[in-house]
Amino acid sequence: MLQAEFFFDFSCPWTYLACARLREAAMRTGAEIIWKPFALVDLDPAMGAREARLDSAPERASWQLQDLRDWARYCDLPLELPADWPCEARAALRGAVFAAEEKRAAAYVTGVFAALYGQGRNITAADELADIATAAGLDAAAFGQALGTDETAAALARNAAELRSRGGFRSATLFVGDAMYCGNSRMPLVEFELAQASGRSFVMPGQHN
Repeated sequence: MLQAEFFFDFSCPWTYLACARLREAAMRTGAEIIWKPFALVDLDPAMGAREARLDSAPERASWQLQDLRDWARYCDLPLELPADWPCEARAALRGAVFAAEEKRAAAYVTGVFAALYGQGRNITAADELADIATAAGLDAAAFGQALGTDETAAALARNAAELRSRGGFRSATLFVGDAMYCGNSRMPLVEFELAQASGRSFVMPGQHN
């Protein structure tokens, strides 16, 4: 089956946009999303700091944030960057491991992203995560138990190690087969690759004649 592997960390707002666009691309192409949560700080501990996410030059950092807002408007998504961004998202990521195992990843992952960047909710709070999990169709008790297991922690570490071994270095990183794509701005290329591999007839940019 046609698949897109999606390596993601909730702490990245650009990944929030990429997630929504990937789900749309998957629906249009019939692709399955393979959800692979990981923590950026496992790739690079410096990524826990706001300064590591933005350019060191103030004018470029300001442009990056404006670019983020422009992309959110383009995607028709609300955007509210938390004051403590980049926030600690490891518990939510462990929840994503469990949600993927329960085949509820799409609902849970989009729920976390919407809560964090669309509503400004605190995803580090256990009750907030439990509410999101329940809304996604997960059993609250089983979800809460999964957050503290060694298995979910190990799964996050494995995903980070796999991404590193395949040349990945950021969130979001996507693979269609062996082809790697990095970042929200590459989503048209992801959809193009999926369309080419699907065998379906699509009118892609540059093919309108």
